[in-house]
Amino acid sequence: MNKHFFGDTAVLLGRSLRHIARSPDTIITTVITPIVMLLLFVYVLGGAIQTGTRSYVNYLLPGILIITIASGISYTAYRLFQDLQGGIFERFQSMPIARSAVLWAHVLTSLVANLISLVVILLVALAMGFRTSAGVPEWLAAGGILVLFTLALTWLAIIPGLTASTVDGASAFAYPLIFLPFVSSAFVPTTSMPGPVRAFAENQPVTSIVDTLRALFAQQPVGTGIWIALAWCAGLLGVAFTFAGIIYRRRIS
Repeated sequence: MNKHFFGDTAVLLGRSLRHIARSPDTIITTVITPIVMLLLFVYVLGGAIQTGTRSYVNYLLPGILIITIASGISYTAYRLFQDLQGGIFERFQSMPIARSAVLWAHVLTSLVANLISLVVILLVALAMGFRTSAGVPEWLAAGGILVLFTLALTWLAIIPGLTASTVDGASAFAYPLIFLPFVSSAFVPTTSMPGPVRAFAENQPVTSIVDTLRALFAQQPVGTGIWIALAWCAGLLGVAFTFAGIIYRRRIS
C-alpha cells in the first residue's frame, strides 16, 4: 500500500464531499422516495396490511432503510462515471498519489452520504411514531449491518461506474436493487406470499437483513438470522470488491 494512501484518500474524500455540499440535491433526491414510501405505506396502505404487530411503522422501517441505501448508491456509480468521462482519472495518474485512493474516496463519500440519508429517514420515522426498546448494543449491531450493507452495494456500484458507456447505464443498475425489498419481508410477512414467491423472498439477502434489523429494534432474539445477514453482506462485499479492483486496474493500466 502506498505510504501516502490515507492522506491521499482524505484529500480526495474532502473533494467529493465539497461537491455534495455544493449540490445537496443528491442527498435530498435519495431520501425523497423512501420518505414518500414511508408515508404512503403507513398512512394509506398500512391499515389494510396484517403483520401481526401493533405498529406498522416499526415493522416497515428496516425495509425503508434498505431502500434508502439502494437509492443512494446509484449516485456513486454516477459520480465515478462523471470523473472518468471528465478526464479526472488521467489527471490523477500523472500525480504522485495512491491510485487506489481515488476509488476509496468515492466509497467513503457514498458511506457518508448514505449515513446522512439514513439519519434523516430515522428522524422522519420517529416523528411518525416509530419507537424502539433497543439499547446501545442493539443499535451498534444494527448500525454495523447497515454500514456493511452500504459498503457492499457501494463496491457493487463501482463496477457499472467503471464499465458503463452512458450516464444512464451507470446509475440504472440500482433500480432492481430498489425493488428487491418488495419481494421480501420488508412490507408484509413472507407467509402471505404464494409458494414460489415465498421461496425466493425467504432466501434472498434483503429478508434476512430486514428481519435482523427488526428484531434488534424490538430487542428480540435474532437467532441465526444475524449470521445469515452478515454472511450475505460480507459475501456481496467480497465479490464486488474483488471484481471492482480487477476492472479498475485494467481500466487505468
